[in-house]
Amino acid sequence: MTPGFSRLRREDLLKTACDVIAERGFGHTRTLDIARAAGVSQALLFYHFETKDRLFAQAFDYAARQHRDTLEEIERLERPPLDRLRTLLRRCSPNGSPDGWRLWIDAWAEAMRSRDLEEISRRLDEQGRTVLRGIIQDGVDSGDFVCADPEDASWRIFSLIDGLAIHNHVHPHTLSRRRINHLVRTAAAMELGLSVADL
Repeated sequence: MTPGFSRLRREDLLKTACDVIAERGFGHTRTLDIARAAGVSQALLFYHFETKDRLFAQAFDYAARQHRDTLEEIERLERPPLDRLRTLLRRCSPNGSPDGWRLWIDAWAEAMRSRDLEEISRRLDEQGRTVLRGIIQDGVDSGDFVCADPEDASWRIFSLIDGLAIHNHVHPHTLSRRRINHLVRTAAAMELGLSVADL
């Protein structure tokens, strides 16, 4: 690391890379675009990240860390299972930040060709399902939820969220935000023996 190049500055570069990739896509983003947006030289980017692929992987890992932090925060909440479920569904909503979802959707496509991106996205998916499965199990144990298989339920709920997010951000205006929220809440309620009004 060059003198004076702090961890914070590195984080700034990774955040800028995420912003540019979200706007332009992995396939259309050049290191020059990221360097210009960050106000640094391409040489500096290559000095610290070595290759374009490594920069992209570390940028996606940076974005994934932000989401992992959110999941860990929800996991640590000392609140009833239903409250934690509502928080998780809200924070992972298909109606979330367009820039954030564009980055995830594009990264999923690139993950078919990049081992680094595949590993990062897989670990994040696993963590999300683990947190949701834990919430469901806690709810079953407390008698708040009725669910025979929390593992399968977590797969179905997150699959719906991811699928609706792709649809929402690739084909905007097909479904309203209200309709998307209703679909997620209805599915979660059916999985857990709740009424939609509970969510």
